[in-house]
Amino acid sequence: MDLVLIAKALVLAVVEGATEFIPVSSTGHQLLIGHFIGFHSPNNTFEVLIQLGAILAILYAYFGKLWGIATALPNDPRARRFVLAVLIAFLPAAIIGGLFSKYIKFYLFNPWIVCATLVAGGLVLLVIDDTVGEPKAAPHDGPTEHPRKTDVFEFSLPMALKIGLFQCIAMIPGVSRSGATIVGAMLMGASKRSATEFSFYLAMPTMAGAFAKDLLDNYKNLSSNDALLIVIGFVAAFISALIVVRTVLDYVSRHGFWLFAWWRIIVGSLGFAGLILFG
Repeated sequence: MDLVLIAKALVLAVVEGATEFIPVSSTGHQLLIGHFIGFHSPNNTFEVLIQLGAILAILYAYFGKLWGIATALPNDPRARRFVLAVLIAFLPAAIIGGLFSKYIKFYLFNPWIVCATLVAGGLVLLVIDDTVGEPKAAPHDGPTEHPRKTDVFEFSLPMALKIGLFQCIAMIPGVSRSGATIVGAMLMGASKRSATEFSFYLAMPTMAGAFAKDLLDNYKNLSSNDALLIVIGFVAAFISALIVVRTVLDYVSRHGFWLFAWWRIIVGSLGFAGLILFG
């Protein structure tokens, strides 16, 4: 197999895993990188299949928590309400994605839109990170600030639905699924850490559903000749996603989202420059 092709696939897979669970848009990065390095798979079948590596990474990292939730369901109302909240948050994207995904991909999946949404999303993230951050201690004679929600199990069902509606915005490439859900959760009163953690839980049914639909739509394009490429991409996406999942919660708790915001702005701006200069 062509070593250059393997290298391109490896780059895309590492980027997929590294960006899937942080608010920078994995789809946007894949579209831009694929455009500039000349990597194209029929109907994006390679990109679809390596998503499974990222899905398994989050399931592996959260297996203990997921098992605890599952075993608590018969007796713990909090566990049942949390599972219901995640399912309610997933529902809007499931409906809209199921009905309109083909049209969204046809009309919106182009690098110019990706660059615009990367920059715009970075600016939004900077504003949210600065103005809707963690509450500061109130002065002794001042009003007490309402504490932000730090436990994902305490997110109400209406709050979960609103977060799910925010997630639908991420169907525009470059917006970022995790970015939209994090911003939505923070606007609903969640802390940075809990907003990010809820986006992890919501990613599980959302990514699994998107993967299943894409696979159903594109399985006829699969070829045994691409097996090695897919295996390499799957493993690379799994490893890079696992590293991110295990480190990002502590990072955003300490530093917030400014690094991701500026990353988006820089990548989007460089993308514009590349499109203008090289097409």
